Amino acid sequence: MPSKNMLPKGARHRSVRAEYRAQRGAEEPTAVVIPVLEDLDDAEDGIRRFDADPAAAGMRLDQYLAKCISDISRARVQMLIDNGQVLVNGEVAKPKQKLRGGESIEIEGEPRPEPLHAVAEDIPLTIVYEDEHLAVVDKPAGMMVHAGAGASDDARSRGTLVNALLYHFGKLSEVGGDLRPGIVHRLDRQTSGLIVVAKDDSTHRKLGDMFARRQMSKSYVALVHGWLAKDAGTVDAPISRDAVRRMRMTTRRAGGRTAVSHWKVLERIAGPWGRFTLVEVRIETGRTHQIRVHMQSLGHAVAGDTLYGAPRVIVPVAETAEGQEPMGLERNFLHAARLAFAHPQASKPMEFAAPLPVELEDFLRKLRG
Repeated sequence: MPSKNMLPKGARHRSVRAEYRAQRGAEEPTAVVIPVLEDLDDAEDGIRRFDADPAAAGMRLDQYLAKCISDISRARVQMLIDNGQVLVNGEVAKPKQKLRGGESIEIEGEPRPEPLHAVAEDIPLTIVYEDEHLAVVDKPAGMMVHAGAGASDDARSRGTLVNALLYHFGKLSEVGGDLRPGIVHRLDRQTSGLIVVAKDDSTHRKLGDMFARRQMSKSYVALVHGWLAKDAGTVDAPISRDAVRRMRMTTRRAGGRTAVSHWKVLERIAGPWGRFTLVEVRIETGRTHQIRVHMQSLGHAVAGDTLYGAPRVIVPVAETAEGQEPMGLERNFLHAARLAFAHPQASKPMEFAAPLPVELEDFLRKLRG
């Protein structure tokens, strides 16, 4: 039986809850800000050396490294530690090691996942151009360029562009290793369009050097939500991995890699489904998700790109669309439409174009009403 000195049930609940909240707020630590390290890739011997920031005291080593090194995930950090590629004060780091702050840290090389061997698969492929040194193909949306390290062994080595390339061409360059034979550059899984492939090591290295020197001209066609304020512009904003959502990239974090995108409006659409802008984007650099991130930074997400804020379904907004069902796009409206470069062996200028896939043309027709 309740004591006569106890508060009524509702009042007791409110009183305890308020007291608990106040106590919890007082006990919760202030979020620790970890500075992002820069210029760690410049060591001639391939070993990155630095001292742990004092703010890292009490943090696990893998957590600290994932926060202080841009463009590396925690999974990759753990792989480095597991492979014995991380030293703390001269000793091989332990997986769950905690820091005191100020330790000397050395990281040798890049993460070395268990090697995979891609196999040839009879997958249809649109070959735009081919000679003895290279090929240009039109990759469909939904196809990964090469296998990833996060899936099962069977899933990692099947259904990729590499599998299709091995079937159609047989021999590819070996510079990229067993996992990425012939692959000089990449496109996101849900991005379609032109990609150049190297058949021999000499061509691969020369193409890679051309990309590094920005001697490859790459243009994309994208559809973004809303109307861009100007008819043309440039986004010059470094890109780094999002500190919270590791699958995303961002322009809002310090220590990113240089990224430049030039865009111009091709068409402004105002139909029953709202406003959209069809743009051509020419990129100087090739960072992960570059166009998608840069367009989002302008407040105009690429249609279909739910990772960066585009809606999954588009609802009609005009009276003329009454009775229309909402529609969606199962991929990003981003297409690598043009590729131009000098042939790495013959030095002759080459230029290729790929039309918009049928699903994107159909989507545009519906938007225009």
